[in-house]
Amino acid sequence: MQRRDFLGVAGAAGALALAGCEASLPPIEGGFTGIDVARGHAMRDGALKSQAPAAVKRTRVVIAGGGVAGLAAARALRLSGIEDFALLELEDTPGGNARGGIVNGIACPLGAHYLPVPNDDAREVQDLLEEFGLRRRVAGRWEYDERNLCHSPQERLFFRGEWQDGLLPVHDVGESTHAQYRKFAQQMDALQHAAHFAIPTLKVAVTPELLALDALPFERWLDSEGFSDAQLRWYLDYCCRDDYGAGIEQVSAWAGIHYFASRHGFHAPGSSGSGSDSTPERDGVLTWPEGNGWLTQRLAAPLGDRLHTGQVVTRIAEMRGGVEVDAWDAASKSVVRWQAERCIVALPVFIAARVVESAPAVLANAAAHVRYAPWLVANVHLRGPLADRAGAAPSWDNVVYGTRGLGYVDARHQTLDPTPRGTVISWYRPLGPSRYDAADGRRLLQGRPWTGWRDELLAELSVPHSDLPALATRIEITRYGHAMAIPTPGLLARIGTADPAQRGRIAAGRLSFAHADWSGYSIFEEAFTRGHVAGMGVS
Repeated sequence: MQRRDFLGVAGAAGALALAGCEASLPPIEGGFTGIDVARGHAMRDGALKSQAPAAVKRTRVVIAGGGVAGLAAARALRLSGIEDFALLELEDTPGGNARGGIVNGIACPLGAHYLPVPNDDAREVQDLLEEFGLRRRVAGRWEYDERNLCHSPQERLFFRGEWQDGLLPVHDVGESTHAQYRKFAQQMDALQHAAHFAIPTLKVAVTPELLALDALPFERWLDSEGFSDAQLRWYLDYCCRDDYGAGIEQVSAWAGIHYFASRHGFHAPGSSGSGSDSTPERDGVLTWPEGNGWLTQRLAAPLGDRLHTGQVVTRIAEMRGGVEVDAWDAASKSVVRWQAERCIVALPVFIAARVVESAPAVLANAAAHVRYAPWLVANVHLRGPLADRAGAAPSWDNVVYGTRGLGYVDARHQTLDPTPRGTVISWYRPLGPSRYDAADGRRLLQGRPWTGWRDELLAELSVPHSDLPALATRIEITRYGHAMAIPTPGLLARIGTADPAQRGRIAAGRLSFAHADWSGYSIFEEAFTRGHVAGMGVS
C-alpha cells in the first residue's frame, strides 16, 4: 500500500471511529472566532459607501490598516517625531495575520507563529528586536534572548509509522533519495552565491537571472533539473504551502528557491553542518505561546487613542491640499470622515484598489496580478498531554507526512514548567491551489461548518495521536479568506522593478502604500520593512 493510500484509509477509518464512538466521547465545544467576516463583506459589497459622514475628524496622517505594515508605519512616524496620526483597523484587535488569542486561559496564535532570527538585510527588524529587548550586543557580538528562541526540540515529522527528528523524510529512504537531497543542497548553495536572494526583497535589485526563475513554475524547474524524488518533492511542496499557501505547481521557481536561498539554505542529512544522519533543526527561531501576536501587541501598546479598531475603510480620496478617508465605525454604526495631509495605505492591494478613488496605475497593476491563498488556523484545547508514538520526542512543530494540513505547534512548548498538563495545539490548514486542494478554497472556507473542519482535523491528527478526540475540549477556528499573496510565476516581473530605491517606497501623490503584498508573499519581515519605509517617508 502506498503512503498516500494508507493515509486516506487511516483518515477514513479515523472519521468512522469518531462517528462510531461519538456518543461515548466528551462533547467538543467550538466555533469560528477571530475574524468578523460580515464587516469585510460589507466593504466588498459596497453596502456602506452610500452613508454620509456623521462626523469629521482631522489629523496629520491616517494609516489605513492595522496589520504588521500599519503598525510598523505607526512606529516609524513616532520615531520621526510625528505623533499626530490615526490608525484605522477593521478588526477588534490589530495585528492582521499576526494576532494572538486565548483558549481556556492558554495563550495561542491566531496566525503567524514564529519569526526567524533576521539577517543583516533586515536591519529594520533587527532594530525592532533590540528595542523589545530580544537582541543585545555582548562582548562585541549580537545575542538573542534564549527565553524567546524556540526551545529544543524544534520540529519532527510523523513518517512511516513513527516520529523522526526534522521535517525532511529520512527514515528508511533509499540512497537515490539521499543523492537527490545532496544534489538539491548543492544547487541551492550555487544559486545562493550566483544571485542575491534577500529578505526583505526590496533590498535587492530584480536581475535577469531572478526574472528567469520567476517566469517558471517551481514544479517545472524541478522537472528540468531532474529532481523527481517523491520525498524531496513532498518536502518542497510542504515548504511552499507553509510560506506561500500554495503548492509547487502554483508558485514560481524564484519563490521556491527564495525559501532556502534567502535564509539558511538547504542541508542534506549527514552533510557538513548537520552533525547527524537526520536533518538539522531550522536556524534560530523566535516564538511565543501567542505566536507573532507577542510582537504586534507590543507594537500597538504605545498607540493609545490613536488606534481605532472596528473601522471599515470605505473610501480614500486625494483632495486639493490633503486626503479624505471615510471609515464606518462598528461601535456607532456611522461613517467618520478623516481629513489629513497624507495617508499610508497599509491594506492588501485588492482592498486598496477598491477603496482608493482613481487608483493609481501602480496599485491597479498590483491588484490585477496578485492572487491570494485562503488559510485556516484551528486552536485545540486539550485537557491533558497527548499519548505519543515511537520515535522523536514531542516538539514545538509537529508535522504528519502526506496530509492536507501543515501539522500543529504546541503553545506550551516554550514554558519552563515541565509538569505534564493541558495545552493548546494550533493546527494550520492552507487552502490555496495544490495537489491537495484543486477546488475553490475560499468557497470551501466560507461554506463548510466549523464541525467539518473539526472532523478533518481530528481524523488527520488521530493518525499519530489516537487519544486526541477524547482529550479535546474546545476547538476555535480562525478563517482568512485572503491570508497571503501567492508568488505565482511572473508576479515578481509584474509588480517589481530593477531599482531598489523605487521598490522601497511605493507612493502616488499624497498616498503611500505599505503591505507584504508588494513583495508578492506574506511574511513579517516584508510587511514590517515596507511599513517602516512608508512611515519614514512622511515629511
